Amino acid sequence: MIRMDISMVLFLYLLFTAVLTLIIWSFFSFGTKLKTFSSDEKHVWHCSICSFTYIDSRHDELSKCPRCGSYNQRMKTENFTGKYS
Repeated sequence: MIRMDISMVLFLYLLFTAVLTLIIWSFFSFGTKLKTFSSDEKHVWHCSICSFTYIDSRHDELSKCPRCGSYNQRMKTENFTGKYS
């Protein structure tokens, strides 16, 4: 039998728990990485009052700014294909 001090047992327990937690966390978060800011212009809004850029996928023509509460109207912009959206 291996003789161990109580402090060594606690250290090994905490070490294995931390390693196991890190492995489980990395396994589950591997597929759910944060997505980069997409170039899909239909959901990106820019507030004309406070200059806050935000995403609102529920509205098409009018959107309420989450920072200042003002309503913003969609402006027609030219996208990369040369067409107006």
